[in-house]
Amino acid sequence: MSAADGDIRHDWSVEQIVSLYELPLLELIGRANAVHRSHHDPNDVQKASLLSIKTGACPEDCAYCPQSAHHREVALTRERLMDPMRVVALAARAKAAGASRFCMGAAWREVRDGKEFDAVIDMVWGVRALGMEACVTLGMLKPHQAERLAQAGLTAYNHNLDTGPEFYGSIITTRTFQDRLDTLATVRAAGVEVCCGGIIGMGESIRDRAAMLQALAALTPHPESVPINALIPVAGTPLAKRPPVDPLDLVRMVATTRLVMPAATVRLSAGRASLAREAQILCLIAGANSLFYGDTLLTAPNAGIGADAELFAAIGGLGEAPPLAQAR
Repeated sequence: MSAADGDIRHDWSVEQIVSLYELPLLELIGRANAVHRSHHDPNDVQKASLLSIKTGACPEDCAYCPQSAHHREVALTRERLMDPMRVVALAARAKAAGASRFCMGAAWREVRDGKEFDAVIDMVWGVRALGMEACVTLGMLKPHQAERLAQAGLTAYNHNLDTGPEFYGSIITTRTFQDRLDTLATVRAAGVEVCCGGIIGMGESIRDRAAMLQALAALTPHPESVPINALIPVAGTPLAKRPPVDPLDLVRMVATTRLVMPAATVRLSAGRASLAREAQILCLIAGANSLFYGDTLLTAPNAGIGADAELFAAIGGLGEAPPLAQAR
C-alpha cells in the first residue's frame, strides 16, 4: 500500500516526485491544497522581509547571481557590511509594516571569525529583541559559528541547494553539492532551523527539480522552511538570456513541494514580481504559506508594496497591508 498524501516521509524517490509534478494540474493543486489544509491554517500567510547586509564581491561563481565577483559585466554597487543598529532599525520598520520574520543576507562564501561576524551576531540579537524571527544566509560555516548564532537566538539559517545534484555543476563550480549538505548538517546540529530550497528556470529538467526536492526530503527532519524561487535573469550573468518561467511551472513546483514536505513552510520567493495577482493566489492555494514582502529581495526586484497590499486585500481575512518602507 502506498503512503497517504500528507504523511511525513524521507524515502521519496526522484521518479515518485516527477510523477507528482506531472499530474494533471487541477489534480495536483487539489491534492496539494488538501495536504496544506491538514497541516497548516490556509489563511495564515507569513510576511517576511529580506535585506542585503553586505552586497557584491562574492567569490562564488553561481551563474544566476549578480553578486558574484566572477560576473564583471553586472551593474551592481558593492557595499560593505551594514552597521547593526541600522539593520535593527530597518527590521523594526518591517515589523511595523506587518513582517514577522526578518532575513539578512551577506554575499560571503563562508563565515569568518572577527569583527564582521561579531556584527552579524549583534544583528541577530537585535532582531530577536524586537520579537521577530531572525534568519541569516552567510555561506558555509563551522560548528562553533553555528553555535554562536544559536546562542544569539537565530531562528533559521538559509542555505539553498539551488537545484538537483546532477545539474548543480552546470550552475556552480566553486562549491560542491556536498558542501551545501554539510553546511545544513552543521546548522541542524547547532539546534537552528533549516531554511533550504532552490531556483527553477535555470535550464534544469523536471527531473532535476524533483531531485532537489528528493534531497531536501531525505533530510531528517525536513527543512522547516523551503523557499521556491523563479530565476530572475540579470544582465551580465551567464543566465541573462534565459526565458521567463511559466507561472504554472512555479505553481507546479510549489504544489509538489507541499506534497513532498507537508509540514514545511513553503516560501514564494524570488520571481514573484513577474506573477499576476491571480497566479500568486494560485501558488498560495497550492501550498505556499509565506511571501517575501517589500520592493527588493537582496538585489533583485520584488512585487511592489502597493501590489502586495492589493494581494492581501484580495485574499481576505488578513486585512489590508500597511505600506512597507523600502530598506536601504
